[in-house]
Amino acid sequence: MSMIPVVIVGAGPTGLTAATLLAQYGVECLILERWESIYPQPRAVALDDEVHRILARLGLRDEFAAISRPHQGLRLLDRDMRVLAEFRRDTAPGPHGYPQGSMFDQPELETILRRNLKQHGTVTFRGNAEVTALTQDASGVRVDVTDTATGEQESIRAAYVLGCDGANSLSRASIGAAMQGLGFTQRWLVIDVVTEADLGQWEGVHQLADPARAGTYMRVGKTRYRWEFQLTPGETADDYRDMARLHPLISRWTGDIPVAELEIIRVAEYTFRAQLADRWRDRRVFLLGDAAHLTPPFIGQGMCAGLRDAMNLAWKLAGVLDGALAESVLDTYEIERKHHARAMIKLAKFIGTAMTAGGEFGNVIRRAVAPRLHLVPGLTDLATDSRTPPLHHSDLVVRPRLRRGLAGRLCPNAIVDGHRRFDDLAAGRFAIVTSIEPSAAQRADIERRGAVLIVAHPGSELHRWLRTGAARAAVVRPDGTVLHASRRLLPQTIDAVRRGGG
Repeated sequence: MSMIPVVIVGAGPTGLTAATLLAQYGVECLILERWESIYPQPRAVALDDEVHRILARLGLRDEFAAISRPHQGLRLLDRDMRVLAEFRRDTAPGPHGYPQGSMFDQPELETILRRNLKQHGTVTFRGNAEVTALTQDASGVRVDVTDTATGEQESIRAAYVLGCDGANSLSRASIGAAMQGLGFTQRWLVIDVVTEADLGQWEGVHQLADPARAGTYMRVGKTRYRWEFQLTPGETADDYRDMARLHPLISRWTGDIPVAELEIIRVAEYTFRAQLADRWRDRRVFLLGDAAHLTPPFIGQGMCAGLRDAMNLAWKLAGVLDGALAESVLDTYEIERKHHARAMIKLAKFIGTAMTAGGEFGNVIRRAVAPRLHLVPGLTDLATDSRTPPLHHSDLVVRPRLRRGLAGRLCPNAIVDGHRRFDDLAAGRFAIVTSIEPSAAQRADIERRGAVLIVAHPGSELHRWLRTGAARAAVVRPDGTVLHASRRLLPQTIDAVRRGGG
C-alpha cells in the first residue's frame, strides 16, 4: 500500500485552505469528503482582514473581492432600534491590504476554493468518501474509508492526517480528545433571506440588545441578508418556517417591503457554544477548525479560526515532509493556536454576554453605559481594530520577557516597492525585514538561508512598524508571523528553527 503524505478529512473552508497551502509547497495530499457537493446553505458570513490575507495567499484575491462586500463596523441597538453605540470601521484597505471586515456567502466561498484547487496537480479530491476509522502506528496512519454511494470499503496509508471534519469530528474521537466547555451555551434562530428590495439599512453589523430577544442583523451580499435571534425556552426553528410567522421578527429592518418580496433561504436552529478540545494532536493526527474549537458567532471568528489553523500548520508540515524542518516544530501548532483560539472565544463570550445578559436590569445598564463607551480611552480603537492577539511563546515565537514586542504578531502586508506587497515578495518563505542597510556579505548570508530580504526604508510603513516594537530587524515566518525581532540582524535564527528550536 503506497503512502500518501497528507490525508485531509473534510472539505470545508479549513480543509480546502490546508490542501491549497500544502499544494503550494508541492506536498501531495488527498481530501476525503463525506458529501459530493458543497453544502448549499449559508453558514459563515464574515471574516477579517487577517483571514482575507490568507485567501489572497491562496490565489483568490480577485475572486473573493468579487463575491464579498466590506462592512462598516458595529452598532449596538436597543429594543426600540435606537443606536446606543456605534463603532465604525474604515472600509479602505488596512495594514494587511484589505478591508478590516468583509461579508460573504459561504457556499460561494467554498465554490471558488474548490475551483482553485484544480490548478494544483498534487491535490486529489474525493467526494462520497466517509472516513470511518483512523489507526496509527510508528510509521503512519491507516485511514479506513467507505464510499457512501457504493458501500465499497478501502484503507489508505497516510504519513499525516489533518482532521478538518467539524464539530462531530471522528478525527477528534480517534485520538481520544474531548471538547471542554468554556461556560457558554445559547440556542439561536438563524435566518437567511434574499430580496431584490433595498432595506436601506446601515451597512454594518447590528447587535440588538433586547432583553426579551437579543438579535443580530447584517447584509451579506447584494441581495442576501442574515438575521440571528435568541430563542426563548420552548421555541424551535419550526415555529418560524414561513414568512407570516417570521416577519414580525425581521420587520424592524424590512419596514414596508411587501412580504411577497422576501424569500426565505434558510431557517435553522443553532446552539452557540464555547468549547475547546483538550488536545489538538496525537502523533500524526492533527485537529483543525471546528474539530478543535467552537466559538459563539458574535465577533465573526468561527470560520476564521479554522483558516488560521491551516495557515499555522501547513508550512511547518511541508517543511517536515521535505526535510527542511525538524519534526519537533510540529509541537508548536497546538501551543500557538490553542492559546489564540481561547482568547478569541473569550472575547466572543464577552460580547455575547454583554448583549444578552441581565434581563430588564441589564437593559437599563446598557442604555445608561453604551452611549458613553466612546469616552473610554482606547475602547473605540479596541472595538474597531481587527488585529487579534499575538501567538503564545513557543520555539517559533521568541518573545521578550519584559515587553510586548513584535514577536507572535503578523508582519503588515505593506506595499514595499511601489506596487508589490510584503506577501508578494515573501511568497511563503522566511523573510528578514530590516531598517539596517545590510552589507553584501549579509545579503549573501540571508540568500544562502533561502530567506527574502526586505529593507524597510525610512518613512515606509514597515520602518514605522519596526519602530513600534523598538526593533531594527524582524525574522518573519512563512505564515507572516514574526518569529523574532531585535535591534540586530539575526538571520541565524532561521537555522535554529530548522534544527528544531527557535
